Amino acid sequence: MNQWLPFHTETLVSTFSCEEVRSSLTKVTAKVNYLDRREESKKGILFNGLVSDSQFRISKVIDKGDTFLPLLVGEIEATPRGCIIFLKYKLFPGALFFLGFWTLLLIGFSAFFIWVTKDYTYASICLLLGIGNYVVSIFFFQRQVKLSREVFLKLINFQMKD
Repeated sequence: MNQWLPFHTETLVSTFSCEEVRSSLTKVTAKVNYLDRREESKKGILFNGLVSDSQFRISKVIDKGDTFLPLLVGEIEATPRGCIIFLKYKLFPGALFFLGFWTLLLIGFSAFFIWVTKDYTYASICLLLGIGNYVVSIFFFQRQVKLSREVFLKLINFQMKD
């Protein structure tokens, strides 16, 4: 796992067939409809997103907003003895945009204070805030990847029953 990027990939091997994995994922995944509050109360739903024949785009169901919740993008491939699941965990595009925006903006301010105004105190503060923003974001992203991964592995390994 690359600890310094908001991105993680892994390959899982399952003894279950593609159909069994897809069926299990479909049972615990709901399409998100933020306009219909009745959809929130479905029991047994672990993920929000879409599951198709050989791919899925899901995220863990949460009670309150979390900027660093990873989007799980996966592909399921059949093998003679089960299937292989290729997983990518990444930040949602909006969260990735704001992480990059604030980090680059603060580093840009730091460069401005160094070369234009020669104010090294403000430059240091901006640089530390930019680095701090990035490090804290990566820490929270990695924590959410771990939580989402645990839920996903439990689903795939134990094939949750109705």
